[in-house]
Amino acid sequence: MTYAWPAPLLLGVYYTILGVLAAFGVHRLVLVALFLRHRRDAPREPEAPSEWPRVTVQLPLYNERYVASRLIDAVCRLDYPRDRLEIQVLDDSTDDTREIVAAEVARRRARGVPIHHLHRADRTGFKAGALASGLAAAAGELIAVFDADFVPRPDFLRRAVPHFADPGVGMVQGRWDHLNRRWSLLTRIQALMLDGHFVIEHAARHRSGCFFNFNGTAGVWRREAIESAGGWQHDTLTEDLDLSYRAQLAGWRFVYRADLAVPSELPVDVNGFKSQQYRWARGSIQTGRKLLGRILAAPLPLKVKAEAFVHLTNNTSYLLMVLLSLLVFPAMVLRRGSPAATILAVDLPLFLAATASVLTFYTASQIARGGDWRRALRDLPPLMGLGIGLAINNAAAVVAGLARRGGTFHRTPKYALLTRGEDWRGKAYRAGRGWTVAVEALFALWFLGCFAYAAAAGMWASLPFLWLFLQGYGYITLLSVAPRLGRRRAVAAPVAP
Repeated sequence: MTYAWPAPLLLGVYYTILGVLAAFGVHRLVLVALFLRHRRDAPREPEAPSEWPRVTVQLPLYNERYVASRLIDAVCRLDYPRDRLEIQVLDDSTDDTREIVAAEVARRRARGVPIHHLHRADRTGFKAGALASGLAAAAGELIAVFDADFVPRPDFLRRAVPHFADPGVGMVQGRWDHLNRRWSLLTRIQALMLDGHFVIEHAARHRSGCFFNFNGTAGVWRREAIESAGGWQHDTLTEDLDLSYRAQLAGWRFVYRADLAVPSELPVDVNGFKSQQYRWARGSIQTGRKLLGRILAAPLPLKVKAEAFVHLTNNTSYLLMVLLSLLVFPAMVLRRGSPAATILAVDLPLFLAATASVLTFYTASQIARGGDWRRALRDLPPLMGLGIGLAINNAAAVVAGLARRGGTFHRTPKYALLTRGEDWRGKAYRAGRGWTVAVEALFALWFLGCFAYAAAAGMWASLPFLWLFLQGYGYITLLSVAPRLGRRRAVAAPVAP
């Protein structure tokens, strides 16, 4: 079949974008294969040291009135020799969190807990600045970090610290678990996304000898590793990812403990979730700009360089997804009447590589995680839709990351939502709606029109793909402008203990 200009150009761009997205999809399959190949290579529980090293636990906070006490209580319950432990509450708060923390710290100190309240008058460097400031006053040779929404179990340090008997180990990362996994469809999808990262990605990279990253919390650093790599820096919005790569470039080895789970709270507000995703996407691109040249020039195995390249550029797929969203329906119309053999030979493999790989990746994560994985699989279609719905938000982050360093660190609101029926909408710290919601609404309307046209024209094979885009942009738009739509489900959903 022949096409009039500019149809060949449009189809060429369409197939190029789909091909790159398919390549990112195939990479997910590679990670699954690496995970399966090295599934028996998990690090063993090391023996306890004869003398426990001194540990400083850092708790970076900024306006966390709902969760500050919960975090402090959990950290004060850590089962670690008191004479070898120091706790720093790194408080940049400008609201009543400061008074809440001061009262908690005073009460704990009166009971003999070695805890200190360090308040900064400004947020220079944001979280990276707070960690660097705390490090300057820290007494520990090991530094543990927990964000405000985490609740470490008492045995965390006793299980993580023995790995540092190996002088080459610079960091030990635990796996994120989720207190409110079953709170709503949104939290279930987030949990699935994070399970893919922690159950498959981290394990595959670590066990196959590739670089992986500290996730900003639920981990322990060797102080020497931080300092020898250049310390905490705030020229990216992902200071954890940046330091991780610099430390591994400096020769430090990291350990990932998938069995060392730390419960945390997932965002229940889609605008808070989008803000978090924006920061992660922008920061990863900034880190890639900053370090990819050094990584590719370093005397590292090819597999390490290749995996680092994909890791630090993966978020560009969102920019490509936006372009694909604009092209997918015109391409479908242009290809009407094409031989079925052509579609089966070209379109189907690309679509399967870009979509079935995602299903395989997250299915593998749920099977490996254990539990009722078949129940979790029901959330895979909306997960794919939400991934598409995030494209506008995260594509804007990619562009900003390519254009500028640094930026404002907008922390994700936390509400300690562990009581059935509790309403978060009246709480403080609500994340604002960004400009992207208007574009997401336009894309939802565009795909609604495309879906109606395709149904009327009898383009039945196109409907499942168009529905995926429609539900993604529609869902993200509705939750952004009308959060009350998710309330009934949230009230009824049980919360994980």
